[in-house]
Amino acid sequence: GLSATQRPLTEVAAFLGGFEVTLDPATPQVPQLTPRPVTVVDAGRGKTFALRVELPPEVEAEPGTEPAGSRPAAPSIWPSLHARLLALIQAHHTTLVFVNSRRLAERLAQALNDLAGTEVARAHHGSISKEARAELEGRLKLGTLPAVVATSSLELGIDMGAVDLVVQIEAPPSVASGIQRIGRAGHQVGAVSKGVLFPTHRSDLLACAALVQHVHAGHVEETRYLVNPLDVLAQQVVAMLAAEPVDVSTLYAWVRGAAPFAELPRRAFEGVLDMLSGRYPSDRFAELRPRITWDRVTGRLEARRGARLLAVVNGGTIPDRGLYGVYLAGAEKPTRLGELDEEMVFESQPGDVFQLGATSWRVDEITHDRVLVVPAPGEAGRMPFWKGERPSRPLEFGRVIGELAGQLSTQPAADAERVLQEQHSLDAFAASELVRYIAEQRAATGAVPSDRAIVLERFADALGDRCVAILSPFGGRVHAPWATAIKRRLESAYGTTLDVMWHDEGMLFRLPELAQAPDPALFFPESDGLEDSVSRALADTALFAAHFRENAGRALLLPKRRPGQRVPLWLNRRRSADLLSVAGDFGDFPMVLETYRECLRDVFDLPGLGSLLQQIERREVSVTVVDSARPSPFAASLLFSWVGNYLYDDDAPVAERRARALTLDHAQLRELLGEPDLRQLLDPLAIAQVERSLQHLDARQAHTADGVHDLLRDLGALTGPALAERYEGEAPLAELLAQLAEHWRVISVDIH
Repeated sequence: GLSATQRPLTEVAAFLGGFEVTLDPATPQVPQLTPRPVTVVDAGRGKTFALRVELPPEVEAEPGTEPAGSRPAAPSIWPSLHARLLALIQAHHTTLVFVNSRRLAERLAQALNDLAGTEVARAHHGSISKEARAELEGRLKLGTLPAVVATSSLELGIDMGAVDLVVQIEAPPSVASGIQRIGRAGHQVGAVSKGVLFPTHRSDLLACAALVQHVHAGHVEETRYLVNPLDVLAQQVVAMLAAEPVDVSTLYAWVRGAAPFAELPRRAFEGVLDMLSGRYPSDRFAELRPRITWDRVTGRLEARRGARLLAVVNGGTIPDRGLYGVYLAGAEKPTRLGELDEEMVFESQPGDVFQLGATSWRVDEITHDRVLVVPAPGEAGRMPFWKGERPSRPLEFGRVIGELAGQLSTQPAADAERVLQEQHSLDAFAASELVRYIAEQRAATGAVPSDRAIVLERFADALGDRCVAILSPFGGRVHAPWATAIKRRLESAYGTTLDVMWHDEGMLFRLPELAQAPDPALFFPESDGLEDSVSRALADTALFAAHFRENAGRALLLPKRRPGQRVPLWLNRRRSADLLSVAGDFGDFPMVLETYRECLRDVFDLPGLGSLLQQIERREVSVTVVDSARPSPFAASLLFSWVGNYLYDDDAPVAERRARALTLDHAQLRELLGEPDLRQLLDPLAIAQVERSLQHLDARQAHTADGVHDLLRDLGALTGPALAERYEGEAPLAELLAQLAEHWRVISVDIH
C-alpha cells in the first residue's frame, strides 16, 4: 500500500525492513523490492539487567544483638519500606512492584495510597476479574497510574513497554521467575531492565543475593512438563468420544502422539477406560456410573448419553479452590470484580467493608454462590486472604543459595562484603548485614547450612519442649517429602505423635513427649526405600486428600450440577471423601494412582531428595549435629514461621489425638443411655420405598439402551416382564435389547 510518491523512500525502507528498496527510472511509481538477510532473534545476545538489593532504612533486629555503629532497631521494617517504595515510584514514570502473595499485594497497594494521600498504586492478581485487570493494565500503559502491585499474574504474557522500574518484595520463587519479572522493565530491544529487590528478613537477603548473580548469567531452572496425568486423560477421552466413536487402538495412538503421554503404558490407559466405562461400583458412589461404552469384543469406544454436556460444563484443568465471585450489586448486567476465599466469606456479613484491588467495597448481600458489593470509597476495610498460594523453592535455586552461603562462610568479612557489593549488587549496609548473619550462624553451630553441609540442631522452645531443626537450603519441594518420611519413622520408633513443619529453609520437629533426644540417624532415611516410605505416609495426609479432590474434579468424577453454578468447597470435600472411601478398596483406581504420581513428582521433588540422600550417604554432603541453649539465627527464622503457622490455629486435636479421644466403651454408653427399641425407629413405608428404589421400580427406571444395560448390571438376570416393569423409555424395549445384543452387552437365555 506504499509507493514512492506517497511516502519518502527512507520510510518505505524502514517499514519493510527485510528488503532493499530501489526505483526503476522507467517505472518510478513502483519500488523494486530485493530480499536481504535479516536476523530476527540474536540468541547470542543476553538481556542486560541493572539490579540492586537494598534493605529499608531501618531493619528489625533482636534486642541486644545490634553491634556498635549499626542502625537502630525498629519495631517493623514495613513503614520504612513503604516510604522507600513511594519515593521510587515518584522518581519513575511507571513502576511494577512484584510480591509473592495476593494478600501482600492488597496490603502494600493500600499502604502506598494511604502514605501518598492519593491513588498511586493498584493491586493486580488472579482473584481480580479479567475486566478489572485489563483496565489496570490500560491505565498503566497510558501513564495515568504510576504503579501496580502484582503477583505472578503480570509475570508472563504481558507486554508493558513503558515500565521503567521493577521492584521485587522478597526473593522470587525461582531464578526464572526473577528474570521474567525484572525483564518487564525496559521491554524494548537493547534496553536495560532496572530492578530493585527488597528482602524482608535476613534469610531472604541471602536468597536475593544468590538470585542476582544468576539473573545476570541467565542460569534458569530446568523446565519440566507433566508426564502421564491420568486425570487430564480421562477428561479428554470423554470429550473426544463425545465427538465421534473411536477404536481403542486408534485412540491410544492419538493419545501417545502428545508429549505428556508419549510413554503412557497401555495398562494405565485401559485403567482409565475401565473407570469411565463403569468398572467401579456406582451403587456406592453415583458419579462412578459409566460415561462411555467399551465393546471389548470389537474394541469400539462410544460416548454415552450426557457425555458431551458433561465434558463442556466441567472442562478445564484449573482446580476448584472454593472461591466466591464478587459482583457489583444493582448493575444492569453481572459485573464481576474478583474472587474471595470461601472461609473469608463465611466470616463476613452484610455491611462489612473489605479491600479488593486496593479499592474498598461494602458487602450488600451474600448468596449461595456470590458476594454482591457496592463501592465504599474512603472507608477502611479489612484485607482479604487466600490460601495455598506460595510456591516452594525448586532444588536448583536451593543449591544456588547454598553455594553462596558456603562461599561467604569461608571468606574474611571484608572480602565477603566486597564480593557481595561487586558481584551480587548489594548496597554496603545489606552486604554487612548478610556477612554478620552468616558469621552469627557459624558461631552458634560451628557450620553454616550450604549445598555441601546440613545442620541438625537440637534445642528447647519457649515452653521448654524438645525441638529438632534440620537446616538446609534445598527448598520446600525437597523438604516436604523428607519431613513426611521422618515423621513416619519417628512415630513408628517411639509410638507417639509429633508436630512437623517444613519450609524452604529447612524442617522443624517438636517432640514434647520424648524423654531424650532421638537418634540423629532417624532423620536421614535410606535413599533405596524412600519412595515406598513417603508413599505409605502420604495416604493419611491432608495434602493427598486435597490433590485427590482436584484430580477427581478434572476427571469428571465430581461434576457440577448445573452450568455456571458454584459448588461449595465444603460439599466438594465431602463428596471427594466419599469417593476416596470407595476408591481406597481398589489398588488400581486411576485417580488414586494419579494422586500419588502428582504428589511424588509434581508437588514433591522425590528424585531430588533421593539424590541428596545419596550424597549424604557418600559423605559428599556433611551433617553437623549441634545441641544449643537457644535457637541459632537460621533456626530462629524457622521457629518464627512455625509460630506464624500455629498462631491462628484452633484447638482441634490432630487426627491421631482426635481418633484417640473418640475411642470409648460403647457398652457402658448403652447402659447410660438405655436400650431403645429399634423397631420403633424403622418406618415400614420407608423400608418399602428404599426397596422399590433398589429394585429400580421408581425414578431409577431405565429410559435408554445404556440405562437397560446398567439396570441388568445392578440387578442381574431379569425375565422379560420384570425388565418391562423397570423400563420407561420411548423406544420399544425389544429394539433396545436387540441393539445391546448386537454389541454383546446383553444375552438372552431360554429357561425351561
